[in-house]
Amino acid sequence: MQRNDKKKICLVVSSLGQGGAQKVGALLSVMLDNLGHDVHIVSVLDIIDFNYKGTLFNLGALKVSRFQRFLAFKNYLKKERFDCIIDNRSRVQAVRDFIVIKLIYNIPTLYVVHNYKTNHAFSKYNWLNKWLYQNEMLVMVSKAAEEKFKSKFKLKHTETIYNPVDFEALEQQASAVDDHEFKLDKYILFFGRLSEHHKNLKFLLQSYKNSILIENGYKLVLLGSGNDKEELKEHVKTLGIQPNVEFISYIKNPLPYVKRAKFTVLTSNFEGFPMVLLESLALSTPVVSVNCKSGPSEILVNNKNGLLVEQNNEEAFVNAMNSFILDKKLYLNCKENAKASIQKFAIQAIAKKWEKAIFELTN
Repeated sequence: MQRNDKKKICLVVSSLGQGGAQKVGALLSVMLDNLGHDVHIVSVLDIIDFNYKGTLFNLGALKVSRFQRFLAFKNYLKKERFDCIIDNRSRVQAVRDFIVIKLIYNIPTLYVVHNYKTNHAFSKYNWLNKWLYQNEMLVMVSKAAEEKFKSKFKLKHTETIYNPVDFEALEQQASAVDDHEFKLDKYILFFGRLSEHHKNLKFLLQSYKNSILIENGYKLVLLGSGNDKEELKEHVKTLGIQPNVEFISYIKNPLPYVKRAKFTVLTSNFEGFPMVLLESLALSTPVVSVNCKSGPSEILVNNKNGLLVEQNNEEAFVNAMNSFILDKKLYLNCKENAKASIQKFAIQAIAKKWEKAIFELTN
């Protein structure tokens, strides 16, 4: 879908790799480019894993001081004369964000908020957050986050735009490994950052141990990297389930594992709008998830495309996993409904919402 009134857009991202928000940033560049806009991406860190479209200015690759990076960024904005900025980063460093927003940005800017937890999205100074963003345009990735931050900071211009799903691209990536090359057989899957504080993985490990999955021959695969990996490995030993749990380090394309899993699991203490749920369902892999804030309840319909369980309720989570083994009718129903259930998140539908937001920002 091409436009006659295309805009020159600067998309600012922390990086283009190793995270859900970063993956959404890459997808956003694809959406905006497909709409006919002139997209430039400024990456703060030199991590480029995901496919993107547009002109990349890799700020993280510059071998200079932080101050010189600020100057390079400001000069780039001045030279390119953008119509608007879309800032896809988290904004948790008060001084840095004051400098960027008040001294570097001087054109219409839209700020994307990817997390429900305040200290993962904004600085610790609520008065500063209110002052910086009260009159700015903010896009939240879940309705729960929009309601929370609109009230908390008295924001005047907010909107929920969900993370998009590129069904065709996901299917291509998931099919990148042939079945005969794939080593794993029966398993359930967690994929994401190995952070106990965020992902509550000890709860997952204990629930897995207490389920019927082990006696039915299903391994638990933890795919990802993070600071808590070694601690989690030790916990697996303590639980005595090391033969049944497999750790696979972060890989750029986890989707072949997602496609072949019996089901995926999410046990997070908090989220923004978890891409892992969308990616699983897009590949017809059902999900067992806790109902944390925010996102799962806006994606999953219990017993239709997955199972949604009360947060930190181990008995309920164990029962939910068991039911996907014992109740074949329930499992097949969720598997058959999975892809169709998230069509409203298709990249084409989400692109229209972004087009509207950019029009409002620049007019």
